[in-house]
Amino acid sequence: MPRDPFSQVLDEVLADRRLLTHPFYRRWEAGELAPGELSAYAAQYRHFERVLPEVLAEAWSALAEGEAKRTVRANLDDELGVPAPHVALFEDFAAAVGAPDEAPSPATVALVEQYRAASSRGPAALMAALAAYEVQSADIARSKAEGLRARYGLTGTQTRFWDVHAEMDAEHGEWALDALAALGVDPASVRAEARAAAEAWWAFLDERQEAAPELVAC
Repeated sequence: MPRDPFSQVLDEVLADRRLLTHPFYRRWEAGELAPGELSAYAAQYRHFERVLPEVLAEAWSALAEGEAKRTVRANLDDELGVPAPHVALFEDFAAAVGAPDEAPSPATVALVEQYRAASSRGPAALMAALAAYEVQSADIARSKAEGLRARYGLTGTQTRFWDVHAEMDAEHGEWALDALAALGVDPASVRAEARAAAEAWWAFLDERQEAAPELVAC
């Protein structure tokens, strides 16, 4: 099955949930985040970054041999070591902004559980949830990296996580769509899963935005 129908579904799902339009990311781009906000963001985002290899591994294990399984394996291999483990790359950023090791917030819990639940519903559900983020992730990562350098004074390894994803996630978005196409599922059947993931990401940023006044005042 061609990927175009899945791309169309994702475009419709994300029409009002493109993360770069969220006020939190717009303030990031404009250099308006306080250091405490970057720290709090990193402390929460790391929970998603840590769970991503787990759910990819679960999907890979559940898939029969074929194109979809190879696609998920390639994505997982990138997460685990290209050009280095992405969790380790993220920790370079987290350390640069002083992110504490803290428990997940309510929105972070909901986001992580959304992906765990999608994984439990099968590879197609997880690929739909992943695609909702991956198809926009490269642009998001590029914007973050540029903002961190231009507005917040971060350089080198401090932005490498985002630089890597700016290059790699365009391909990951294509892989997620390819996996869905290879599974042969009805494009309409992935709409609800993709929308739920998009809503969870939006709520994650809503929580960061709502915390901004208190953090800025400190």
